[in-house]
Amino acid sequence: METNGAGDIRRVGILFSGGPAPAANAVIGAAASAIRRSGREVVGIKHGYTGLQGYDPSAPLVAEEHYHLLEDRDLWGLRNTRGVFVGTGRANPGKGIRSPKDLDDPKKTEKLRRVREGLISLGIDALISIGGDDTLKTANFLYEYQKRLPAGEKRVRVVHVPKTIDNDYRGIDFTFGFFTAVDVMAHELLNLRADAKATGGYFIVETMGRKAGWLSYGVAIAGEAHLVVGVEDVRGALAIEEDALDPETGTKRKVARLSMDALADLVVDLILAREARGKKYGTVVLAEGLAEMLPEAYLRDVARDEHGHVSLGRIDIGKLVAKVAADRYEARTGRAKKLTGVQLGYESRCAPPHAFDVLLGSQLGMGAFRALTEKGLDGHMVSVAGQLELRYVPFKELVNPDTLLTEVRFIEPGSDFHRLAAELGTRIKPS
Repeated sequence: METNGAGDIRRVGILFSGGPAPAANAVIGAAASAIRRSGREVVGIKHGYTGLQGYDPSAPLVAEEHYHLLEDRDLWGLRNTRGVFVGTGRANPGKGIRSPKDLDDPKKTEKLRRVREGLISLGIDALISIGGDDTLKTANFLYEYQKRLPAGEKRVRVVHVPKTIDNDYRGIDFTFGFFTAVDVMAHELLNLRADAKATGGYFIVETMGRKAGWLSYGVAIAGEAHLVVGVEDVRGALAIEEDALDPETGTKRKVARLSMDALADLVVDLILAREARGKKYGTVVLAEGLAEMLPEAYLRDVARDEHGHVSLGRIDIGKLVAKVAADRYEARTGRAKKLTGVQLGYESRCAPPHAFDVLLGSQLGMGAFRALTEKGLDGHMVSVAGQLELRYVPFKELVNPDTLLTEVRFIEPGSDFHRLAAELGTRIKPS
């Protein structure tokens, strides 16, 4: 929704939610600097929605505990620093909202009401939300909730900046932090490659990336892996069907799952193909999202987060595949082979940002300022295309109008990016 001008905006809140990402402070710093130069004030909301969703008028939000009024000295040299200046959190004030009608339910929107009232109590006229797809959902919930308020009620404008090292966001080509995360993990993969060559073994490396394979493919290409498997590759021999219970309807339905037998055989085929060429070492990269596609027997007791996602890090699919493939190799050859599972990801989230991510993050932060003050926008996501040309995407183009859910952007099988990793990897001729 566009509004007429931005004269009503005197104080802007900046909030970061979800996992950290390199160049987070480039976004915050660029947005805050532009806002302050325009004569407005900037309030950093500390640790996401944690304090806001529990706001109570009888217990006002506390400076330096729940928020921080940014000053010029906070911004000196901030752009290239590690971490998240305002902190982050995973509080989900939209939990339980699954359809537009839920936005009319006072009980289901209680935390959204508290968030809005908390922002207003701080004198905030507009909010810059920085986060992943779940944070985008929350931004849209807050936007839609406020549209339903009676005429005359104060509304806090909302613009969103997409954040994820996973790069699985619709509406933008690359997300800030992605290239830094690829760079950090690719260097670690090259270290493991040298170790494997020295010891004659294999490393089965699981990388972060949630459901999509962007991060694993980027790490595999830059880190010279010999094989990469992402969620997008679970088809054909790697896929099996299984009955699963739909938590929404309580009914069973057929879903695609990962065949551990087929994946183990693929790894063994790689080892044998390389051995035939005199190479007794290698690295394999797996996307962490494969863990969510394991047969239900592997997932039944795995914890889930506030958004209902499986806690993928607890599964350690790299170690699981390493063990199954090692057993399969011995069964097929009569020989033992050392396969070691490794998880990569957390060490990349607060790494010093890559120059491109600083550029991208700074432009997105500047875009958030322009969206509010020059374009008069509300309910939009800031994006870039081409040579960092700013784009503004309405929430309604990113969120399903019936379910209010966002959609993950997967690598398109057969696309040039998908083919690049396959064609750079080892050609396998199954024995």
